[in-house]
Parts: sequence; C-alpha cells; structure tokens
Amino acid sequence: MSDKITGQHLERAAYVYIRQSTLQQVRNNLESSRRQYALEDRARDLGFKSVVVIDDDLGISGTGSRERPGFARLLAAVCNGEVGGVFALEASRWARNNRDWHHLIDLCVLTETIVVDAEGIYDPRLLNDRMLLGLKGTMSEFEIGILRQRAREAYNQKIQRGEVMCRVAVGYVRSGATGIEMTPDREVQEAVRGLFLRFAPMGTLRQVFLWYHQQQILMPRLHVRDGVYSLIWTLPDYQYLLRILKSPTYAGAFAHGRTKSQSRVVDGRSRKSGGHRVPLEQWEILIKDHHPAYVSFDKYLDNQ
Repeated sequence: MSDKITGQHLERAAYVYIRQSTLQQVRNNLESSRRQYALEDRARDLGFKSVVVIDDDLGISGTGSRERPGFARLLAAVCNGEVGGVFALEASRWARNNRDWHHLIDLCVLTETIVVDAEGIYDPRLLNDRMLLGLKGTMSEFEIGILRQRAREAYNQKIQRGEVMCRVAVGYVRSGATGIEMTPDREVQEAVRGLFLRFAPMGTLRQVFLWYHQQQILMPRLHVRDGVYSLIWTLPDYQYLLRILKSPTYAGAFAHGRTKSQSRVVDGRSRKSGGHRVPLEQWEILIKDHHPAYVSFDKYLDNQ
C-alpha cells in the first residue's frame, strides 16, 4: 500500500468515476469499460472497504458543454468529506477542461482526498503531486483541442470541394459517397417542382399552404424510424414548405455556413445555440451549378 493512503482515507469511501464521451464508444469500446470498472477491484486491493461506482455520465462528453450528473454527484461527495479517494482511468475521464479539473483538485485538497489513476496515487496537498495533476489536466484539455482541430480541418477541406456529408434533401439522392443528383422518382420530382410553380403566381407561402390543404395535395418527406430513413407522403405543414423554398439546394447550389452558433454564459458555463441565420453574402461557401436544379438560382433569389 502507498504511504499516501492513511487510515483516515480508508475510513471513508472510494469513488470510482467512469465515463466515455459518446454512446458509440459505450457500445463499441468494451475493453475501455472493463478497465474502468476494474478500478473497483483496485480500490479494494488498496484497502478501501466501501467503494462507490459512478457511471451516470456514460455517453456524455467531459468538455463541460453538457451537464454531467455523475460528476456533480462526485463533487458533492468530495465536498461533504465522504470520499477518501477518487479513482479514474486517466485525467480525461474526470474532465476535458481545466475549470472542472482544478475545481475537483481544489476540493480534494480541502478535504484531504487522494486521487488515483492508472499510473499512480497522488496527494493533491503535496506540491509535486499537485504540479503533476495540473499537467495531466492541461494535457487532457490540449489533447481534445488537437483532436477537434484535426477533425475541423479535414471537414473544412471537404466542404471547400463541395462534398455533401449530411442528409440529402427530398427530391435528391446520393451520387457516390459525397455527391447528389435528382431522384429518379418522377412523382417526387413533380411534387417538388409543383411547389415552385404554385408559389410564383400566388405570391405568398400562406396562400400556397392553404391551397395544398384545400386540395388535399400530399408532399413527400423523409421519415426516420430506428435510424432508417424512408419516404412518406403527407399533407405539408407551413415550416416544411418554407424550408424547401429557402433551401439553395433546390437551386442547384451547394451552400455552407447559412447559420451560425451563438454562445452565452449560463450559471458559469458556456451554452451554445445554433440555427441563427446569416445573410447570403456572409455564407462561408456557395458553389452554384453544383448539381441539377429544380429552379434557377436567380428565381431562388427572387423567391427569398
């Protein structure tokens, strides 16, 4: 047993914190889960009679962008002096940002709680251990930053080439891995064209919407169930028709950056909200004649 673990620590409980960032990792990275749950046995081997396993945050990122009930529960237990040692596989399991990481370490100092990971046992009250834990937290935050930067750069390169990586709009189908083309279903084609043809003489979308419902004209739309997309025909709602008229995809254009996210601070945490539209001249990417169109781009601009 390490000389950093005292009888005072063993009188309290060991808390094992388990986390993976996404549900896909939870389903597929089974070996990581086994290693994390095995920390319960390590805690008992070190002499802790009471071991609490916290796995409430499986599938939740540790970046601080989402609430983590398990991590909040861990902090509360440490703050109340119930914890003799906190266990995790590595620093990134506890936090991917220095704010949450240092908050945990500060509480461990105040309550004389040790920190245990796969590489060692640390007493945050000791200067050398405190410095090492600080480096681990910084490296964890830096690592997630590098991964994000690489992913963003690769994504931006594909966007610059006009490669379509999201779900294609109704009226189009995939062409290869990243291209799109008009659907071969002539009934769907005519339904989409019909919206643009009716909007021109009627002048307002409300009149078009009322006409569809008065005449009981159905429109195709994508329906998802259990992750599988299928095409169904329903009476269109106003927002559905509006999305089609506002989408440059139907004008044969590839556009990226039509909306942006905005951040604000709520209860000391950053909260992002997306979907804030920006003017056309501020779109990041606009490639005209990218694919077959249902309406000319000039007509699309007139409709706006």
